[in-house]
Amino acid sequence: MSILTSRRQVVLGLSLAPLFVRHARAADTARFALGIASGHPKPDRLVLWTRLTGADLPDQVDVRWELAHDEAFTKIAASGTEQAEATWAHSVHAEPQGLQPARWYWYRFTALGQQSAVGRTRTAPAADAEVDTLRFAIASCQRWDHGHYAAWRHLATQELDLVLFLGDYIYEYASPPLALRYHVGTLTQSLDDYRNRYAQYKSDPALQAAHAAAPWLVVWDDHEIDNDYADGRPQGGPDPFFASRRAAATQAYWEHMPFPKAMRPRGSEMRIYDRYDWGTLARIHTLDDRQYRDVQACPRPGRNGSNTVKLKDCPELLDPKRSLLGAEQERWLAQGWDNARAWNLLAQQTLMARFAWSDPAEGGTYWTDGWDGYPASRKRLLGGVAERKLPGVVVFGGDVHANYVADLKADYDDAKSPVIATEFCGTSISSNGMAQSRIDAARPFNPHVRYSRSDQRGYVGFTLGAKRLEASLWVVQNPKDAASSVNIATRFAVELGQPGAQPA
Repeated sequence: MSILTSRRQVVLGLSLAPLFVRHARAADTARFALGIASGHPKPDRLVLWTRLTGADLPDQVDVRWELAHDEAFTKIAASGTEQAEATWAHSVHAEPQGLQPARWYWYRFTALGQQSAVGRTRTAPAADAEVDTLRFAIASCQRWDHGHYAAWRHLATQELDLVLFLGDYIYEYASPPLALRYHVGTLTQSLDDYRNRYAQYKSDPALQAAHAAAPWLVVWDDHEIDNDYADGRPQGGPDPFFASRRAAATQAYWEHMPFPKAMRPRGSEMRIYDRYDWGTLARIHTLDDRQYRDVQACPRPGRNGSNTVKLKDCPELLDPKRSLLGAEQERWLAQGWDNARAWNLLAQQTLMARFAWSDPAEGGTYWTDGWDGYPASRKRLLGGVAERKLPGVVVFGGDVHANYVADLKADYDDAKSPVIATEFCGTSISSNGMAQSRIDAARPFNPHVRYSRSDQRGYVGFTLGAKRLEASLWVVQNPKDAASSVNIATRFAVELGQPGAQPA
């Protein structure tokens, strides 16, 4: 039986052990225990990833990779050899080029007498190609010790062109005493700590299946390094070792993601924001709203990081110079909006819509780590959308462990301010959310938020056409069960030129 022909049947099975054995039977060997992945798709190239494992690995290992037109590998499209080096955790970032646009390929790796599982990937359409459909999903926040990955098991059965992962791939914490499943090790601080944490997460068979099913576009948030870090500063206050910790975390991130070699970090410097054109249908902007931001306003005494504050007690929030993206990235985005394509899709980390925790008419209460902590930066971004009269801007986010569907406005204090874009902020794969009662209590203060559920885990699937975007919010019925069913909680749609989601 071929590995991927029966991908849908295999992953739909409720037994997770057979899923792993059948879907990735070659990958449970010592050398490819962390699976495979692909990403960064362009019309003529993409990136193939794996990381060799095993206690007795030489410092340098030749790894053969193959990319084929067919699943049986009878027609090879490209092949080559990469050196996996101990310096970079024996990770492999192969970059086949000269490929055909808008087509599917299959890929695999061979090293030290063993062969990896087979993955399925694809190139983007040519920039000027007329494209009817883009099928993709957004996901984020997969804390290992909070829940199992039934959402990934389900996503791997879907026929997707892309997966957009929007941050918090790992969590840096030690596990609490009564965790569902435990992190190996304590708080991640060294390069080995971060490498081991990624290895643990990537050992999950459902996550491996999701990576092998389609190419991913990946951005980070804070937990890949340290909760709530900003402007090069950790949450807990001054730390002379944070710079080296951040560099270690950044290196481990690149080592474990399907990024090209050109994005290999130098110390803690790694530019991850980029844009991808999907024919004439859409431009996808991937942002970094973590490493360039100003430090959060009005933190708790004696520390950095987020806080929830009343506006009247924190006038610093309204400082027009404050930015979530940094001035350079703000300019890059403003210059990159594309009127020539029907849709501009903005993949970033957190909830962009204003979410007041008390009555805005009385000043309002806001959480400072998200866009509410940088309202001038949000106003500049959305004001640029309005000025350009872009008809199909949709923002995607994660981070807050809740499903939100919202209208985006340049000025939330002006009742006449028009809706200019639409937001889908997806819930977490497994990380716990806040009490739903807190969200319910805040609903009267946020009439522009059309859907808000913090008691849901899962992902959001999308089908984008020339005139309409359809969204399905897939929700795990029991996040503590790896074999849980996953069902659609609700559907929304956005019509081109009519910003704001409507129930579908």
